[in-house]
Amino acid sequence: MSNKNLEIATLGGGCFWCIEAVLQELIGVEKLVSGYTGGNAPGKPTYREVCSGLTGHAEVVQVTFDPSVISYQDLLIVFMTSHDPTSLNRQGGDVGTQYRSVIYFHDDTQKAVAETVIKELASYFDDPIVTELSPLPTFYDAEEHHQDYYRNNTSQGYCSAVITPKLAKLRKMHGDKLKQPQTSS
Repeated sequence: MSNKNLEIATLGGGCFWCIEAVLQELIGVEKLVSGYTGGNAPGKPTYREVCSGLTGHAEVVQVTFDPSVISYQDLLIVFMTSHDPTSLNRQGGDVGTQYRSVIYFHDDTQKAVAETVIKELASYFDDPIVTELSPLPTFYDAEEHHQDYYRNNTSQGYCSAVITPKLAKLRKMHGDKLKQPQTSS
């Protein structure tokens, strides 16, 4: 198992709790770390600073995955269809640049795949895709209580009102890519 050629993707699509909860359900996803990147403030930002919108950072999830199980392209398709990539600097009630839709690429190959996925999905949406595509700057881990948030706080109001419906959509759209097989109902 330690011989795997794992890759890393860094994605932001609103609150990192939502993106983390969706992506942790996928086959081939080995590790997720919620964090912050893309800002201009010096030093490691805190959640409170990022939420203020003043640091320029986005809430993101860094995904370690096995490309022999799930391709980067498939990972991006799930990501792009699990949030609204046509909404500039907001996802639902979360408003501000910290909630922007963004793909931070780690190399030129990831950049090319992301450009292709964005083009291919454009006709799926009624409005133009506004997802930012940028090279990965410094990534900062979020505070420990933000890691694995949904699994640790399933009954919390935000989780049940926002994340649980996203997971239902994921199961409906991408059931073949999930760690737990879905049964027909």
